[in-house]
Formats: sequence, structure tokens, C-alpha cells
Amino acid sequence: MKKLVTLMIAASFCSVAYAAPETYEINKDHSMPRFEYSHLGYSIQLSRFDSVTGKITIDRAAKTGSVDVTIDAKSVDTGSSVFNGHIQGEDFFDTAKYPTITYKSTKVKFDGDKVVSVDGDLTIKGITKPVTLTVNSFLCMPHPMMKKDACGATATAKVKRTDFKMGNYAPYVSDEVTLTIPVEAIKQ
Repeated sequence: MKKLVTLMIAASFCSVAYAAPETYEINKDHSMPRFEYSHLGYSIQLSRFDSVTGKITIDRAAKTGSVDVTIDAKSVDTGSSVFNGHIQGEDFFDTAKYPTITYKSTKVKFDGDKVVSVDGDLTIKGITKPVTLTVNSFLCMPHPMMKKDACGATATAKVKRTDFKMGNYAPYVSDEVTLTIPVEAIKQ
């Protein structure tokens, strides 16, 4: 009987540990948010941010979580140093006054064990708007090289530049921008 009680207590601790929230730190070497837009109808331009930090918390048993991401707006990479400077100017990101872009979740939605979307607040140039990220892929597993648990996802959303006072040259340069956020995060 004592062995049975001991096993039941041990099992309850295991289930509590499984139900506990897990926190993952974003691996900035494998997380580079990007954005794309139509340039005068000629082409779809693609740019990215090279510096992102943040934390992701997931409680798969409770089907809850949180996402807190900060992007260094000065790390924008358009492929052209001249255009990098232009897009950091007052007409667009105004990085001298607003050096970061943030996304803070308000709700994480699950389908089974997988995150399928994240509702949250996107702040650009001091303006905050609700944005839902659709999670197109999601995987958690032991990282084969780091020997720690890791999670990865790719999420997308569409936003309007004019919502963030960045609407210069619209509609010739599209107002609608597609955000794609590939992220890998390591368990802490």
C-alpha cells in the first residue's frame, strides 16, 4: 500500500510539472521577421529585421501562452544601404524617435497541442493596433544541436502602413503589408 501511495504522489508531481508553463527565449540567429509589399505594381519587395529578442511562454496542458517580442527597427535590411537609411527616416519607421517595434500577445489559441494563432498588440512608431498572427507551422522538440527543448513557428499577418502613419506613396506602393515572422526559441 505504501508503494502505491508513493507512486501516486510521484505521478501527481509529474503531471504538475507537465502542466507548468514553459518559457522559451527567442534565438535571434534563427528569427528574422520580414515584410513584403507591392512596389508600384512592378514587383513584390521583401525586407527583414536582423535583430529580434523576446520570450514565448506555453502551457500546453492549460492551452494558454504568451508572446512578447521586441524588434530593433534600426536592424531593417532592405538589401540596399541607401534604402535602409530612407526607410528608417521620419516618413517610415522614424527609428531615431522609435527605435523598437513590439508585439505583445493578448491570447494564444490552440488546436490540440499546436498553437494556431496569436492575438496581440503591435506597436510601431508609438501607435498600437490589434493584430492576429496566423501560425502556419508550429513544432516543439529537443533541439538536436543545442541539446535543449526548442519550439519553432512561422506566423503571418497583414497590416496597413497607414494605420501606423507610414503611408507615404500609397497606393502606388501598397498600403497592405504582409508580415512573416519565422521564430525559433530555446527553453529556459
